Amino acid sequence: MTAALLAVHAPPVPAQSTLTQDNGAPVGDNQNSQTAGAQGPTLLQDVQLVQKLQRFDRERIPERVVHARGTGARGEFTATADISGLSRARVFSMGETTPVFVRFSSVVHGTHSPETLRDPRGFATKFYTQEGNWDLVGNNFPTFFIRDAMKFPDMVHAFKPDPRSNLGNDARHFDFFSHVPEATRTLTLLYSNEGTPATYRHMNGSSVHAYKLVNAAGDVHYVKFAWKSRQGTRNLDATQAMEIQRSDFSHMTRDLVAAIERGEYPRWDLYIQVLAPEQLASFDFDPLDATKIWPDVPERKIGEMVLTQNVGNFFQETEQVAMAPSNLVPGIEPSEDRLLQGRLFSYADTQLHRIGSNGASLPVNRPRVAVNNGNQDGAMNPGQSTSMVNYEPSRLAPRQSPPHARRSTLALSGSTQQLPIARQQNFRQAGELYRSYSRKERADLARNFGSALANADDVSKHLILSYLYKADPEYGGAVARIAGGNLQRVSALAQSLTD
Repeated sequence: MTAALLAVHAPPVPAQSTLTQDNGAPVGDNQNSQTAGAQGPTLLQDVQLVQKLQRFDRERIPERVVHARGTGARGEFTATADISGLSRARVFSMGETTPVFVRFSSVVHGTHSPETLRDPRGFATKFYTQEGNWDLVGNNFPTFFIRDAMKFPDMVHAFKPDPRSNLGNDARHFDFFSHVPEATRTLTLLYSNEGTPATYRHMNGSSVHAYKLVNAAGDVHYVKFAWKSRQGTRNLDATQAMEIQRSDFSHMTRDLVAAIERGEYPRWDLYIQVLAPEQLASFDFDPLDATKIWPDVPERKIGEMVLTQNVGNFFQETEQVAMAPSNLVPGIEPSEDRLLQGRLFSYADTQLHRIGSNGASLPVNRPRVAVNNGNQDGAMNPGQSTSMVNYEPSRLAPRQSPPHARRSTLALSGSTQQLPIARQQNFRQAGELYRSYSRKERADLARNFGSALANADDVSKHLILSYLYKADPEYGGAVARIAGGNLQRVSALAQSLTD
């Protein structure tokens, strides 16, 4: 294990040590409050009591709006291929080993929700590279429900409990998604057995979005990243998930922690798909649409990751780790994906809200390289800056901006607009996904989807069914039978859809 990986942990507390207050002063009695005599009231001057209650009242930080329930572990990533022709990022230098922190999570449900619930799963990796931290923040699904960040708050609101009762309400989900045909493929994933993975170890991951890799010459290629589990993949059907939930609300966390404790370290291989900029126009859909995969684009393995260390303190690491797609390093840049563009702001902003303006200096978030800029002050600032120069440029204390860290250029033309993307193709990939499933997996999907859709209002139900029917008539028909849909009406609605 590298020194950089171990350095983030505080030294162990000795077995015999003095109990102290937060100011370091020893505590004389931590069992009894100070009182005015044997029968009198408690005294406000009992600073140990007051401090304990004050700190207890403030133990919680705001829960993440999405990805609230998470599980973290540490390990290393090793680059196994020379891709210097694609990227100048040092993390991809052949043989380079980089410490990582991985946070797995459920997306919609809250901090204490059962891990058996149907949900996409987050797969976020923080690479502590020699050029700063790079966060690859993705999911176990390779596609997402929406393609424009404008709809992200609406989508999450629709998935969350009914604000009147705080209870789940399928009718709200499908009311929203009946207006979002591009969600058809990802809804298929959600209601398939892939929506209930068996363990985090037996789960793949995806960047979902396309990114740009930039080489030393400034050449740009578009890439998608994919983690492939060395353990294989395993999912639960609805009956299996229900059986596990009866006895264990934390089966995915328990499995990961136990595997690492017994030395059965989970491993993933990192693959990329690559497109040259001129290839983007050759598809009959927009390749930068987050609701799409890149079929028939070859995959190339570029690295391996192993998780070898459970967290030392759940709150200090798993809860306070701040993952954001905006954490990029030279050689890795965002694409023009409309959903990713919104996430660049939103994820970093929510971490500023949750853990404060100096959250990046917490041990779990601190880069392994020195941070050197004029950002200053704010709550809980642990810095030791003594320079009078907190601005730039300066000749008194100059800070250089190396040319290799400049972003690539993108030629632009035209006027501003607020219009949907031109090449949508909302249903074809959903049909291909359905036909890739086994007979049992198709039956499970139809049962899961149909049972939930039966709770939708009549119009939303038939619109959703028409999307599924357009993707594959067998698929739409199977779900319609369980949801109580009118197949003739579904077929007629599907005929009016274009793809």
